[in-house]
Amino acid sequence: MKKLISFLFSAAVAVCMTAFTAAAQEENKSVAILYTNDVHCGFSADDSTLGIAELAAYKARLESENYQVIMVDAGDFIQGETIGTLSEGGYPLDVMNKLGYDIAVPGNHEFDYGMDIFFELAEKAEFPYISCNFTDLESGEKPFAGYKTVETDKYKIGFVGITTPGTLTTSNPDHFFDEKGGQLYGFCGSDEGESLYNAVQEAVDGAIDDGADLIVAVGHLGEYDYDYKWSSESVINNVSGINLFIDGHAHKVTPKKLLTNEKGEETILTSTGSKLANFGTIIIDEDNLTVNLISKEDFVLTTDETSAEYKAYTETAEFIRGIEEQYDKLAGTVVASTKEELTINNPETGERAVRNSETNMADLCTDAYRIRTGAEIGLINGGGVRSNIPAGDITYGSIINVQPFGNSICVAEISGQQLLDALEMGACFYPKENGSFMQVSGLTYEIHSYVPSSVTLDENGNFTGVTGEYRVKNVLVGGEPLELSKTYTVASIDFLLISCGGGMTMFEECNVTEKEIMLDYQAVIDYIKEDLGGMVGEKYSAPSGCGRIKVISEAGLDEEKPDSTDTENPSTGATISLIPLIAAAVMLMACRKRNCSR
Repeated sequence: MKKLISFLFSAAVAVCMTAFTAAAQEENKSVAILYTNDVHCGFSADDSTLGIAELAAYKARLESENYQVIMVDAGDFIQGETIGTLSEGGYPLDVMNKLGYDIAVPGNHEFDYGMDIFFELAEKAEFPYISCNFTDLESGEKPFAGYKTVETDKYKIGFVGITTPGTLTTSNPDHFFDEKGGQLYGFCGSDEGESLYNAVQEAVDGAIDDGADLIVAVGHLGEYDYDYKWSSESVINNVSGINLFIDGHAHKVTPKKLLTNEKGEETILTSTGSKLANFGTIIIDEDNLTVNLISKEDFVLTTDETSAEYKAYTETAEFIRGIEEQYDKLAGTVVASTKEELTINNPETGERAVRNSETNMADLCTDAYRIRTGAEIGLINGGGVRSNIPAGDITYGSIINVQPFGNSICVAEISGQQLLDALEMGACFYPKENGSFMQVSGLTYEIHSYVPSSVTLDENGNFTGVTGEYRVKNVLVGGEPLELSKTYTVASIDFLLISCGGGMTMFEECNVTEKEIMLDYQAVIDYIKEDLGGMVGEKYSAPSGCGRIKVISEAGLDEEKPDSTDTENPSTGATISLIPLIAAAVMLMACRKRNCSR
């Protein structure tokens, strides 16, 4: 079969290709690639998203229209809600097998349950996982194939799998290192992107050598500015031969975006969002290629009960109900109530806010850590707070959905300098989203966003220092100015304090005084039941929180308030003065009036 030489793209919905094999027979079926990414256990449809039953129905519709369907997932399918947490990915894998996926790529959260569990799941999968850059460093081998070719009646399509190197910090780092700190697994992220590009190029070339007419990269990379060297766009720019790129990780909806590499070759980038906000289709029909996202508004289930589409829908819905019955009794148990909607979103835009601003859901979590342990400070990274809870009953399952990773609460002794560095690391990409953005209890701080971030990171995205002025200022702990040399007790999750996840390497030397006190979501349940009397009330009424994090966007807006720390900035040598006692008292009184935590 002849190689697919090039594409010609237009602004229209259909994207024309110039060089599919001319030898295909008229009776041969056309091809449909049906793809998903970042499903995160979002299996049931709601007002804005589709569900697994709709996905099965649409696949059946395509097959009834005589398409050869190839089903592909770009990562983070098996983690994210109660169904995943309680089964450690087992139920979600059953769903993938039921749907008949042909190929999947491990996203960073596929590893959240541990390496042994994930490899067991991969063995049970009725489809191959592929990843060209996931590497066993002890053997030097790749646990999964870097690519897979699929032959259809007309074409041979090469799928290349890619997993973000950021997995080392965005999943639990302990899964990739031994007890002595030796690295066991890697993702070709140890330089400025060259190792990743080389791994992808090798896989692309291998698929072409195996006779692929069309190369489809399936990446869990994302369009991130702060990880740009590992982004889907950067890979496209630095690798030749990729015709289409199905992307995940950023939860971004990208119907189709045309990019070119250094050779001028054109590539379509596409991504569906998250939790089946859409599912994607790539239709290869005659000499045309059409990339499209199917949304809730686009999909209307047939009313023909005899059709394959309707049968697939009802059969899959019944399958999901059977799984749900196995955990609903526990997940549906009411543990508390809330008068207020607890959210991770911006109340005005509805967009996710917890990774770059304070929210009442994050305030509740950090208060739970601090108060249930008796620590001075509670911390959680914004990426660890995942879901909203509407006003009304709070169930066990809804709490798990907020914190689905199964992390344990720990208490550690850390210095004021380590705390300042953690806040600075969290704010380094502001106003852009950052999973390491620090949500807090027992302290307040300001982000002076006009100050350029001078945080330095190593090749894996881990914190290595601050070379210039800190943009985090006026840190108050319990209403008192932060002292860099003082030791504070901090309650947080083992992901941060022990595993130094999210790049928080400043915690490596901290003294962990209490380990595995309880699971994070259990701390929240206990806090609501025992400390709030079973009801979340007025204290958390503001969706944007109670004023613990303040953003100063222009220099001079806070000139009446000098910096809060009391020692010399070790990076710049600039003296940082104490906040006057009167100013501190005024701020504390104002904070209390806003129902800030104490």
